[in-house]
Amino acid sequence: MTVASIPNWFSRGVADLFPADAAETALQNKPLRVKLGIDPTGSTIHLGHSILFRKLRAFQDAGHTAILIIGDFTARIGDPSGKSATRVQLSIEKVEENSNTYLQQLGQGQDPNLSLLDFDTPGRLEVRRNSEWLTDLNLPKVIELLALSTVGQMLAKEEFANRYENGTAISLHEFLYPLLQGYDSVAIKADLELGGTDQKFNVAMGRDLQRHFGLKPQLGLLLPILPGLDGVQKMSKSLGNTVGLTEDPLSMYSKLEKVPDAVVEEYLTLLTNLDLAALPNNPRERQKAMALEITRLRHGPEAAAAAQADAANLVAGAAGNGAAAAEVPEVSLGAVNFPAKAFYLLSAVGICSSSSDARRQIIGGGVKLDGEKLSDPNQEFQSSAELEGKVLQLGKKIFRRLKPL
Repeated sequence: MTVASIPNWFSRGVADLFPADAAETALQNKPLRVKLGIDPTGSTIHLGHSILFRKLRAFQDAGHTAILIIGDFTARIGDPSGKSATRVQLSIEKVEENSNTYLQQLGQGQDPNLSLLDFDTPGRLEVRRNSEWLTDLNLPKVIELLALSTVGQMLAKEEFANRYENGTAISLHEFLYPLLQGYDSVAIKADLELGGTDQKFNVAMGRDLQRHFGLKPQLGLLLPILPGLDGVQKMSKSLGNTVGLTEDPLSMYSKLEKVPDAVVEEYLTLLTNLDLAALPNNPRERQKAMALEITRLRHGPEAAAAAQADAANLVAGAAGNGAAAAEVPEVSLGAVNFPAKAFYLLSAVGICSSSSDARRQIIGGGVKLDGEKLSDPNQEFQSSAELEGKVLQLGKKIFRRLKPL
């Protein structure tokens, strides 16, 4: 982006803007209708997703109208972006259930100060479901949309090209996805669409369709894909490298405090509004400032400060003092049948996904009980009395205090 007069709230973290020369003019005219489409194909939102909602909130705070499109129709097709195979089609009921969960996580009915989006200020948010205009789209209109793109254009999309080259099946309904998402921009008359860098094809399709239907083409503003906690691969629930929006303050802070140095600046830029030049130059201090600020934005200043203190207490607890003082999220021993072996305990209280996963974690040296490493997955606990009040730790980021039955 080269236009010097574009405000920082607009340009911060932006990976691509097209056409770039239209941005300044657009911001000086009437308030923009800013589109962000989300397909509720899952039930949880993580920090990687949140960077788009944060940018949408910045537009709201600057006086523009956010158009949040719940892709309840397109979710039944599934966005092929980033996928190496056809996505499983979801039921209408499941999509609606996920939609309601998403809105709650974005702040609907929650404390406005901790909301990702402004649900309260009149005129700042429209929540639309694309089933409004796509359910009754007739066959002549579908044919018209299909005629606006070629097979060659579709195969130019990286995911389709790779699958075609590898002989992996591409279902015809998947070609409809970018067309239908683009038609969303026509239906709500978007002036600007937000998306990740993997969405450029879809956003550009919206511009093409708007032009075809006699509308002014929208601007496209793309943000980077956030690296996960490993600092290498994108943040993804399937990779186990996420921080969920609903995670408790201690878990959130503890995870963020340990992200690799290489991605701290990216986290600061995309997940906070902190002035990077005003932060200490010390990498460790910048990392802690990042973790504290992100936790504050989600849970408030008091909870964030307590999480930071508790994380320090837990580190001290590993040396034999301090763990008892930490306010650690509790987990009940009610589901555990005693006597219980260590691997079963971790699975029963939900810290590990399965007994086999628990065995691997213990053998790998990643599990501690009140700061003492558990090394034998078959270590047996005779009763809950042996465990009540103790802190079970998995890796460096997950802590749970065991509470009575």
